[in-house]
Amino acid sequence: MNTKFSWSLIASACATLALTSPVAQAEAQLYHNFTGYTFSGQDGAALDLHSFNHMVVEDGKIVATGNANLAQQFPDARSVNLQGRIVLPGLIDAHGHIHGLGENLVQVDLRGINNRTATVAKVANYADANLELEWVLGRGWNQVNWPTRDYPNRQDLDEVINDRPVFLVRIDAHAAWVNTHALELAGIDKDTPDPDGGQILRDSDGNATGILIDTAMELVRQHIPEPTQEARLQAVNMAQQHLLELGLTQVLDAGASAAQLDDYRQLNERGELNMRVNAMISASDPSLSELLSAGVYESDDHKVRIGNVKMYGDGALGSRGARLIEPYSDEPDNYGLLITPAERVRALFEDIHQAGFQISYHAIGDYPNQLALDEFARIIENDASIDSLGQYRHRIEHAQIVRVEDIPRFAELGIIPSMQPTHATSDMNMAEDRVGSERIAGAYAWRSFIDSGSIIAAGSDFPVELANPFYGIHAAVTRQDRNGQPVEGWYPEQALTLVESLRSFTLDAAYSGFTDSYTGTLEAGKYADFIVIDRDPFKISNKDLWRIKVLSTYVAGEQVYQHSNR
Repeated sequence: MNTKFSWSLIASACATLALTSPVAQAEAQLYHNFTGYTFSGQDGAALDLHSFNHMVVEDGKIVATGNANLAQQFPDARSVNLQGRIVLPGLIDAHGHIHGLGENLVQVDLRGINNRTATVAKVANYADANLELEWVLGRGWNQVNWPTRDYPNRQDLDEVINDRPVFLVRIDAHAAWVNTHALELAGIDKDTPDPDGGQILRDSDGNATGILIDTAMELVRQHIPEPTQEARLQAVNMAQQHLLELGLTQVLDAGASAAQLDDYRQLNERGELNMRVNAMISASDPSLSELLSAGVYESDDHKVRIGNVKMYGDGALGSRGARLIEPYSDEPDNYGLLITPAERVRALFEDIHQAGFQISYHAIGDYPNQLALDEFARIIENDASIDSLGQYRHRIEHAQIVRVEDIPRFAELGIIPSMQPTHATSDMNMAEDRVGSERIAGAYAWRSFIDSGSIIAAGSDFPVELANPFYGIHAAVTRQDRNGQPVEGWYPEQALTLVESLRSFTLDAAYSGFTDSYTGTLEAGKYADFIVIDRDPFKISNKDLWRIKVLSTYVAGEQVYQHSNR
């Protein structure tokens, strides 16, 4: 979904941002002079967080953790002094988009701009600097942060770019802002019907305004030239470098095409995949049946796993594409959009479950959350041998606006809520406007989920949000943005403890993707996936959690990132 210039830019950037070459391993390494934290025991609340200061690693796996006595037990191990730093298990993002992040790194970034004029100016400057581009692509605009909060229109872009099509994705990836050239290229006019699960916003005369919601985006996006596989691989390399710098050693990629799945296998075969990718098959991929028939895939080194299918229930709250049971509080005639029809949801659930794959169902609004829970319950009703789906670890992605009475059903049915803490701090300026004071009680309700017995798999939904996991940990614990607002936290009764938040980004995230037997904690027998950070999260103020910096990142005992100023 890029052009020649963008992908050549990736290639040149990759040359300067090459991944740190793995450090050759001796027969065994003894890491010492650090304070390490890890969980041990089972998933969820029945865990013990303990500290250690020595760790032995051999052949990429942890042999033992403990104290100075390990030095006597392993006298031939190579000594590695970590200079009094802090060690954590490698952090895991349970819901991100690796290819999307790689693409975004070379497109015009519109995140955080607080008015329409400045947004248009940045797009114009980017286009002028990149005259080779056939398409001007970007992402990150958010009209909710603008003074009027009104959607922009095609004329805003036409004034500065009318010779090339422009396609700008909203920050939540559920709406696009395009110019007239793009609309004409796609043949969109006042007679074009809204596609199922999408909407073409129109003016009073019925003409397209330039805003396309959810599936309507595809009317234009299908005309954007596809990148070559080599270009896609270069994008993934850029993305993984960025993620490793942030301390992420594993990502559950939330919806990959058959071609993108092959990218991960290709990179691993080349020896260029330096992190773990647990990829979800996109349910909309034409090859879904063949991929399900092939069964769950896992590489011998556990770098690549494909055992999950991602399907979309609805859109996003910011663009009013999230499907609600009752209308939007700030738009009484709008219920949102259901991307996948209910009858198709049922058929997909049955096919995916029977094939032995996890189900990951995107549900922002209370309607698709309820729909998914009902369909999961139906699976149990149709199989007398099942009283819970816990062993299958099916998931609902986002679980963002949920009826209060539906929250306990997640634990009762054995369904994992996959949630993104920074969504709350990004959405708090508009969420209650959208759903009102009553429904907000079941929104971003992490504490309610934990207290009802759920295990939360935490992530960021990058590039919708920034990928830094410490931003998510901070948001989960404080319910504040990184400016410390609101002072008391946004609905602070829904906050998590630091231990709960760290667990959701490590072992519980691993559990949600069936990788907990070999990742998620620093215990004997598991891979030595760990990070070295600059401060102790348990000894600093919660308000400073987002400031934690990663000094080095290790995957299977190999150093794959080191901060240059360490």
